[in-house]
Amino acid sequence: MIAWIILAPLFGALINGILFASGLSRRFLGGSEHEEKRIVGIIGCGVVLISALISSFLFFKLEALHPQQKEIIQELYIWIPSGDFAARFEFLFDSLSCVMTLVVTWVSFLIHVYSVGYMQEDKSYSRYFTYLNIFVFFMLVLVLGNNFPLMFIGWEGVGLASYLLIGFWYDDPAKATAGRKAFIVNRIGDFGFILGIFLIFFVFGSVNYQEVFKKAIDPEFMSAIPGVVVTTIALLLFVGAVGKSAQFPLYVWLPDAMAGPTPVSALIHAATMVTAGVYMTARCNVFYSQSPTAQAFVVSVAAFTALLAATIAITQNDIKKVLAYSTVSQLGYMFMGVGCGAYAAGMFHLVTHAFFKALLFLGAGSVIHALGGEQDIRRMGGLRKFLPITFITFLIGTLAISGVPLLSGFFSKDEILSALYERGYTIHWLIGLITAVLTAFYMMRLYILTFGGKTRMSEEVKHHIHESPYSMAIPLLILALLSLIGGYIGIPAFMGKILEIHDSNLFEEFLGSSIFVKWVQPEEYYLFGHWTLVEFATIAAFLGIGIAIFMYLIKPSLPETLAKVPVISTLYRGSYAKWFVDEIYGVAFTRTFIVLSKDLLWANFDVTIIDGAVNGVGSIARGAATLLRTAQAGILRFYAALMALGAVAILIYMVVSARF
Repeated sequence: MIAWIILAPLFGALINGILFASGLSRRFLGGSEHEEKRIVGIIGCGVVLISALISSFLFFKLEALHPQQKEIIQELYIWIPSGDFAARFEFLFDSLSCVMTLVVTWVSFLIHVYSVGYMQEDKSYSRYFTYLNIFVFFMLVLVLGNNFPLMFIGWEGVGLASYLLIGFWYDDPAKATAGRKAFIVNRIGDFGFILGIFLIFFVFGSVNYQEVFKKAIDPEFMSAIPGVVVTTIALLLFVGAVGKSAQFPLYVWLPDAMAGPTPVSALIHAATMVTAGVYMTARCNVFYSQSPTAQAFVVSVAAFTALLAATIAITQNDIKKVLAYSTVSQLGYMFMGVGCGAYAAGMFHLVTHAFFKALLFLGAGSVIHALGGEQDIRRMGGLRKFLPITFITFLIGTLAISGVPLLSGFFSKDEILSALYERGYTIHWLIGLITAVLTAFYMMRLYILTFGGKTRMSEEVKHHIHESPYSMAIPLLILALLSLIGGYIGIPAFMGKILEIHDSNLFEEFLGSSIFVKWVQPEEYYLFGHWTLVEFATIAAFLGIGIAIFMYLIKPSLPETLAKVPVISTLYRGSYAKWFVDEIYGVAFTRTFIVLSKDLLWANFDVTIIDGAVNGVGSIARGAATLLRTAQAGILRFYAALMALGAVAILIYMVVSARF
């Protein structure tokens, strides 16, 4: 049945794409546009619901298995046979892929249902659902594939589908450019990822998960493998994760991906594509657990990314851009978790983040839908009176991502912060704590400027404001409920079996050899216990919320006053300009590449050497033809003279050759 989890969305994409998006249904079957959209919506949502129901059924089946046998493998056929090597087309359903599959299918189903109302008036409705189904299909291939080549097919497939969805409104040049940017930046990371797969095959002689990981935890086999090789594998795989999961320096595509429809932003930035790197790191945890250098590198990049994105989000005014940078920051938290060896905690935050970030994006979509496309929070305010359902659900999502106790984000974020501190990453823990304050601040700022205070909309816009239809409101309510209770579902305990053998045991053994981790202290010298760490995380959440309430609700003139202070104004301009990262990339890479390509390689090498060589051959042929053409004058006496000269030349040759 595992195959049907994957095949159902593929069939939906084929039916909607071939029959409806191509226009064949109207040509041969007739029917109104409204009826066609209704059928497309039923098919698009129905196939994902089938995948979600099968995943849930297999979850209970997996739970019923013996603790030492908690995996289900379905082999379809041998895909790549080559001598002793064979890559099989088979799928793996274990604790790790089960969690991801449940998140992907159920959250995607809610986003599909939401899209029925949100995209109802779009002229490319059928094409939209075709792309959504394609995206879910490739994401499930990535998650359920039982070897690295299958994972790579899904990896590249979601990249293609995201390009199609981000640039969905391709007639707008800015949106088309955003799609291309996402596609190109991801290819940079994918280059490192495929090199890591090649190195795995070279070292282990296989690409199957079970065979590779069995050898990777075999002391006798690994004793012959230099530690630098394992570190290289881990870092090359992480390069792929940096691109796909938007970590520094390849995070720049994700904020621009807001150009796509808002449900696409929820699908890509909440539960699916951007979490693929986290899933891959957790799946390949055996490599990272044996390389403390790779672990420290992952945690350091993640901590820097989380803090950088949070400092940008605090000044943005586009409601979707704030959430986009929030996603980059929260992905940093996930990588801090899996990077320090707390793989279950990182995956736990992936699950809870899927709930509240999908809720926040869909809530933002509800606001944008109600305001006729407006996304600037400076032109909102007071929407709590007009959008009661969106108001309540968005507040729940805001509190959850802020880490308010007893909501889902509190549990998962606390586990990551505690793991960082307890495993010796004290500086990274402190960065995570500061980021938690900033997260609570910018999310409460976003909430207040959108729903609180006085309305800043025109009377015309205010007159047309209305709450979203049921197809959009019901997914909001379900995700709000999951954001409330998601912390109680016990993901770490459920995933313990698949991850516990590669958790912190090896980390402790190799800790002293890492050049990055010099601030580690023995456990008996830790200053804080676990509950003290929980208190710190709680204080961070309420501190950020309190500052935002004071600055934007109690004393709303304060931000403008602070922006005029010299030092703060400089920091504000840097944050608002996203620390000029895009501009730096533009000068360092884009413009440099254009100059090298146009002025050097094209103008000199291509035109002078390549074209010169080709044109030179043509010039020689043309010159020879011109010379020979003079012999074809059409004058008989000239031809007779040439024949006579030829005869004389032959006679001379014969005489000379006979003499010698």
